[in-house]
Amino acid sequence: MKKPEAQVSEALKSIARNQHIKSYIQQSNELYPLLLKAAKRFITGESRIDGIKIANELISKGYFISLEYIWENTTDLKECIKAKDQFLGLIEKMGSLSMNQTVSLDLSHIGLSVNPGTASSHLLELAQKAYQHGITLMISMEESAKTDDILDVYKKTSKHYPNVGITIQANLHRSSHDIQELIHYPGKIRMVKGAYQESSDIAMSRSKELNNRYLDFIEQLIEVNHPTSIATHDEILIQEMRQRQYLTHNAEIEMLYGIRPDLLKDLRGKGYNCKVYLTYGQEWFLYLCHRIAEYPENLYIAVANMIDPPLLEGSSSY
Repeated sequence: MKKPEAQVSEALKSIARNQHIKSYIQQSNELYPLLLKAAKRFITGESRIDGIKIANELISKGYFISLEYIWENTTDLKECIKAKDQFLGLIEKMGSLSMNQTVSLDLSHIGLSVNPGTASSHLLELAQKAYQHGITLMISMEESAKTDDILDVYKKTSKHYPNVGITIQANLHRSSHDIQELIHYPGKIRMVKGAYQESSDIAMSRSKELNNRYLDFIEQLIEVNHPTSIATHDEILIQEMRQRQYLTHNAEIEMLYGIRPDLLKDLRGKGYNCKVYLTYGQEWFLYLCHRIAEYPENLYIAVANMIDPPLLEGSSSY
């Protein structure tokens, strides 16, 4: 029998993909503002201004940042174009403020769910604009069914723009082969454990074996001095990587906004490169569900924030 935490996690992942539930919440005058209070622990707000504000505060404290306009699985071409234009505006705004940082995105947000060619065309446009402003683009990874298309689009773009990076999920069985291929491309590799619910023939479950695999992948990247983003909140893993001296000048520790700011602050104080992954936008429901699903104890914090929002919010925790 599955543990209660695993049951909560699977239930939330299922809810996150339920369009009926999502639409109901978005149209509810009672639920929407209540859940938004919970979401604000994990998102900077619903507008670009919110994201830029928090990003600047964190940069002033010595952090690197990665900023994303959240949404995914956009199936309407007009909406994909709007999303691409929103990212162009974000890149231009960051460039005007000399924020030579990172912009993250899901390819399904800018056209992958319509046509891989559309996503490729939009990504090339974004990569060119980002390159002009000294900004890195980081492609997030999505469900395993999209992995081939995501990697194909990345490889085509990376040949022209080395400022484009890619995310790899350590839990996918295929990732051992993918890493060996991707280290020959110039883009930074962001390593995550993997948050999507996949069958056992495609991915490993959370386990000691997966932790060892994650460490092995990081070691492979460090050995060839490949630009690496170590995206994890796992304190045990981080301590092990510190002991193995994996946290080199060419690697950074990346954590999601609102999760373990205490740990990231401590690592920054010890001189490590630390990055905060920030999001903004009105499509925060899916993101909130995923944050709680990854660490079910966050449900307690979410409920507490709905009832009694903290006086100190945002970057004040860092």
